[in-house]
Amino acid sequence: MAVQHISAARNARTARTSGTSLRRAASAAASAPVTAGGAALAAARIALGAVFLWAFADKAFGLGYSTADGRAWFDGASPTKGFLSHVAAGPLRGTFHAMAGQTWADWLFMLGLLGIGLALAGGVALRIAAAGGTVLLALMWAAEWPPARHLADGSASGSTNPLLDYHVLYALLLVALAVTGAGRTWGLARRWAALPVVRDHTWLR
Repeated sequence: MAVQHISAARNARTARTSGTSLRRAASAAASAPVTAGGAALAAARIALGAVFLWAFADKAFGLGYSTADGRAWFDGASPTKGFLSHVAAGPLRGTFHAMAGQTWADWLFMLGLLGIGLALAGGVALRIAAAGGTVLLALMWAAEWPPARHLADGSASGSTNPLLDYHVLYALLLVALAVTGAGRTWGLARRWAALPVVRDHTWLR
């Protein structure tokens, strides 16, 4: 019985300590001054998050922009089939054709858009978002294959730059947001970092 009382007391102290840490983090976040640089990075973070969340919402619900009404994921359509089945250049063309419409590819793509968008919007797990987002954007870059001047049928690709396009710029921005801790301004980064599991595993920040 004594051992149980000691264990319960330790657990109570641990809970109080964790609660105190979270409250201190919240207080620090509220009192921290907002700098011009921090505000600019936060605005870029939120805007990029909105890009990913909009892409998810449009493909999930068919909002009538890139995804027509009735062709949404929740309508039973595939969010990857249309794009990947029309890849017309690059060394991975056959691989992307084989992936098009696969259930696992649809789920990974949609969960990636949602997870990255939520992380950016909330300013949490930016290192994970940067890593996952860079992989996703690299695959999309490879699917469009900007180095190609001509498509498989011989027509002009329309590429304006053989290397740099918005996929590369988005990936660079993701990395910049992660390494600068852009979630501390207008985000939940401080509260997130105060969580015991995140404090013990810095790669979750």
